[in-house]
Amino acid sequence: MKTTKPLSDFFTAVRHDYRISVTHIGIYAALLQFRADKGFINPIEAYRYEIMEIAKISAPFTYHRCMQDLNNYGYLKYLPTKKRNQRSKIFFLNV
Repeated sequence: MKTTKPLSDFFTAVRHDYRISVTHIGIYAALLQFRADKGFINPIEAYRYEIMEIAKISAPFTYHRCMQDLNNYGYLKYLPTKKRNQRSKIFFLNV
């Protein structure tokens, strides 16, 4: 199915990447679900708590660390905001 291709491509890319943990995978899957709910737009704009709820993550530090890792490792582009009333932008690469 076409809608599962980004997740499948992600799993292929991280297969031998020892830096990626189950938390990274959970967040990436949650981001893809959020994106699907928004009509497959790229980039998505989301509040931290929206993604954390889908990924079943309760610690903001864990979320930010994993998002920064995914950004630094080249799996997505994460543009966080410091403003509480403004969503962060997340760009999916290779889609």
